Amino acid sequence: MIPKKYGPVLFSLLLSGTMSLLVSGIATLRAAGLADGVLTIWMSAWITAWLIAFPTVMVVAPLTQKIVGGLITKA
Repeated sequence: MIPKKYGPVLFSLLLSGTMSLLVSGIATLRAAGLADGVLTIWMSAWITAWLIAFPTVMVVAPLTQKIVGGLITKA
């Protein structure tokens, strides 16, 4: 198993990978349709998106958690 200290990195990796896969897939299908080679186009778009999404999630997730923590009541 993976040590607990790597939890935030693993979370960011999985979240960014999943979200970039879905969003790039939707955008690719809308732009190219079901044309020949659409899977190759999608995978290329996904890798590019993931390279940007992963470090973004690493920075934005902790900030978002702090903002949410300040907005909710401690009941």
